[in-house]
Amino acid sequence: MTNGQSGHQDQLWVSSDRFDELVADALDGIPAPLARAMNNVVVLTEDVHPEEPDLLGLYEGVPLTERTHDYAGNLPDRITLYREPLMSFCADEDELVHEVMVTVVHEVAHHFGIDDEALHELGWG
Repeated sequence: MTNGQSGHQDQLWVSSDRFDELVADALDGIPAPLARAMNNVVVLTEDVHPEEPDLLGLYEGVPLTERTHDYAGNLPDRITLYREPLMSFCADEDELVHEVMVTVVHEVAHHFGIDDEALHELGWG
């Protein structure tokens, strides 16, 4: 694995388009009943979080378990995956595919109201 510093020739690099494909593939791997239960959420990709450059993914919104009758009309929740830190975390594209999948599952779990502690206990931390 590389250390993630720029200028290293052995650092993994994938284009934004390829990263989007990996995220779409990971979303396609979510079991159909769970995918159907996702509600008012959008999945985005960005190069890096502006304030936390090592962040792999982020869920922003109101989890399904916390939504009440007055939730209607809210903007969609956002799940964002960050390409550069995920690339720097992985040695090759196979590892990146795995880490994208883990990150997607982790952030989707937050959408369903599962917190970090429970995710760590389940091995998805």
